[in-house]
Amino acid sequence: MISTRNLRSLGDVDQIRRLTQSLAVLDAIVCPEWEDRYYAFNAQWGDGEMMASMRNGSGDEWYLLFNAAGAIMKGLGHESAMFTFRSPREGIYEDVPEAFQSFLKEPAFDIENVSFCIWRTFQDASWRVGNVEFPAGRDPDGSVGLLAILDGNPETYREFADDYYETALDIDAIDAVYAHRPLSDDLVHKLNPEMDLKAAENDLAEIGYGR
Repeated sequence: MISTRNLRSLGDVDQIRRLTQSLAVLDAIVCPEWEDRYYAFNAQWGDGEMMASMRNGSGDEWYLLFNAAGAIMKGLGHESAMFTFRSPREGIYEDVPEAFQSFLKEPAFDIENVSFCIWRTFQDASWRVGNVEFPAGRDPDGSVGLLAILDGNPETYREFADDYYETALDIDAIDAVYAHRPLSDDLVHKLNPEMDLKAAENDLAEIGYGR
C-alpha cells in the first residue's frame, strides 16, 4: 500500500508522469465537463514544466510538478491528523531540494494547506519525504487514500470510475490508455459512447498524451 511511510512501490518520475497523463485522458473522455473531473494534466504548465493534479471537490487534493530535476508533489488530506489549517506541520517541506523551491512559492498550489509532500530527483533511487513525525493512525496524513490511484493498476481506475462516475468501464480500454497506445474513435467509444476522438482533441493536446 503506497503512502508517505511506504513509497517503495511508487513508480519513478517518468512512470508517474505517464500514469498521471493517462488518468487525465481517462477523466477527459469519461467526463467531458472539466469542473466535474478528478484528474488533470497540463503538459505546457511552464517553461520545461508539466503539472498533474487531483481535486475531489471535498477539500482533498494533490499537485504534482515535473521539471528538469524530477518531480515534487504536495498533497492535502483535509481531514487527516497532519493537517493544521494555514500552519504546515514541522518537517513536511524540510529538505526539499533547491531545484523544487519555486514549487513551494507557487500560489496555484496553495502550499500552506498541506498534509504531506514527496519528491524525487532523477538522481534519487526512490521518492523522499521531509523529516516528519507522524501522529498515530493508519493514514495520518491522508496519503494512503490520495496516492492509491498511482499504483499503476488499471483495475484501480476502473473501481474509482465505478464509484465516482457510476459507470462500468472496459478494463482493456483502460489498460490501453495506461499503456499510452494511440487513441481511436473505437477506443474512445468503449470508454464513453457519447464521445469521439475529435471532441477530446483540445484536452489531449493540453495533456500531451503519447509523449
